[in-house]
Amino acid sequence: MAVQSAESKVDVLIVGAGPAGVMCANALSLAGVNVRIVDKRDAKVATGQADGIAPRTTEVFQSYGLADRLLREGCRVYMAAFYNPNETGGIELSNRAPDVTAPSARYPFELALHQGAIEAIFLDSMKTRGVEVQRSTRPTGIELSTDAAELVDPTSYPVKVTLECLSLDGTAHHEVVHAKFVLGADGAHSWVRNAFGITMDGEQTDFIWGVLDMVPDTDFPDIRNKSLIHSNNGSCLLVPREAERIRIYIQIADTDVCDPKTGRVDKDRMSPEQLLKVAQKSLIPYTLNPTNGINWWTLYIIGQRVASKFSVHNRVFIAGDACHTHSPKAGQGMNASMNDSHNLAWKLAYVLRGWAPISILSTYESERRKYALDLIAFDKIYATLFSGKPVTKENVNGVSHEQFLKTYQTFGGFTSGIGVHYDRSVLVSENAHPTLVRNMVVGERVAPQNFVGAADSTPYNLQDLLPSDFRFKLLVFTGDFNEPIQTRKVEGLVKSLERPESFLNKYPRERFDITTISKGNKLEFDYLKVPQLLRPHWSKVLLDDTDVSGTIGGKGYAYYGIPDEGALVVVRPDGYITIITPLDGADEINKYFAGFMNA
Repeated sequence: MAVQSAESKVDVLIVGAGPAGVMCANALSLAGVNVRIVDKRDAKVATGQADGIAPRTTEVFQSYGLADRLLREGCRVYMAAFYNPNETGGIELSNRAPDVTAPSARYPFELALHQGAIEAIFLDSMKTRGVEVQRSTRPTGIELSTDAAELVDPTSYPVKVTLECLSLDGTAHHEVVHAKFVLGADGAHSWVRNAFGITMDGEQTDFIWGVLDMVPDTDFPDIRNKSLIHSNNGSCLLVPREAERIRIYIQIADTDVCDPKTGRVDKDRMSPEQLLKVAQKSLIPYTLNPTNGINWWTLYIIGQRVASKFSVHNRVFIAGDACHTHSPKAGQGMNASMNDSHNLAWKLAYVLRGWAPISILSTYESERRKYALDLIAFDKIYATLFSGKPVTKENVNGVSHEQFLKTYQTFGGFTSGIGVHYDRSVLVSENAHPTLVRNMVVGERVAPQNFVGAADSTPYNLQDLLPSDFRFKLLVFTGDFNEPIQTRKVEGLVKSLERPESFLNKYPRERFDITTISKGNKLEFDYLKVPQLLRPHWSKVLLDDTDVSGTIGGKGYAYYGIPDEGALVVVRPDGYITIITPLDGADEINKYFAGFMNA
């Protein structure tokens, strides 16, 4: 029996409570957005699914104040071990190397934690603000207005979604939701994507893999390191997990699991016990057995596809697996998904607050689709090398260890998430001063570096002063403020920032946060001499000096490549640098904000 409920309105309706969905819901709830999230599943993920967190994603968790729990519950993976065939037909260690090869990573390790635990971090956070997932609920219809005026009016509700909500007794309640925006974060078989006829472009490879989670009983010496194994019996990837578990990815032959009539993977043709036997064969001469059974398992074929578009009229968006699919070998799936939402959420908040026009939402697709295409290009190389047969006397054209290791290390900036670069747009300025600051790049995230508070000598990591709080950050690198020439430059900057046409006066001050960073000695520096505008709070003046132990901080100017004459650096709410100018570049910054920000 169906029961018709009253219609409702919401700012943002999110379909799908996987990593991309709950990341976005949590971020929007922090911004005070009226957000609602639904999922067809009747319960959250308990085991299995994705499990790898890249260093950049951990930085993003930190920006939302959620990294402590992630670090506490996750398993840190510092080292990668590489195994290849030996002359006796088994495998042997070729070498070990750091798992993360991105020098500027704040967290020089990967984290392994099952998807359900990762989602729980967001679920618990947004619950404190009254936002919970409405489960056993799925969309059955969606309509987008064709009225051009309505589509560009941020106060309108142009998306009409019909939801079917199942109660415990099986009764179906149908609700009509009128939304300003809809996000489809509903997985690789996305209902939202299909409803708008958005295609997934790419191809499916011939590589079939099985996955097992277990607590192992083994004599394999690298069981607590990430192990990349090429054997004559197939390839394996072994990843240590929380609670003494491991995950093992196992390459299998298509004849073992594919239905000969359809060519599709048939899970009924394989069992976890059979998968374990394949893994055991690939690990010879080492033994591997579960201590208490298989915790979770699955099969999949590697598909490398990107959606033809990520949005429809900047009103309906897709994120995560709904818009890009690839192999899990480099641990990018869940990371890419959550960073999609991290990119989109602050832009939605700006539009909904009236701070920016709907047109800025076009940068979501231009930035994240380019990243997805780059990811697929990398994944094709990496998955082919990982799934390929190893070089042997009989197979001289196989994948060599040197070739695989070089690829693994070369793409370290990409797999860590550290090297993400957003091209010029209305939100990323052209770098008019490319040689001013050597090691800060417009379009890339701010690397971590320690400074000390001028008022209290407390060490601070600069990333912790760039939280995801929906404000733009102005970093004022003054040079040595005590030098008369630099004092005069700073005073000139303050006069420019105090003019009526300055962005600080043209737009509400709540949209901006200022941090001043000077060269200087903590024993001598008087932070009260810094102009009031550049020290809105005593904690907002930093020194490029060490802490009292002499071990934390110092050489920050050199690390970033800041010149003695100083610089201005503007950072977006998601932590990416948007514009860099000299200290007399306030007018350039004014023009940047005038390009998209509403008064």
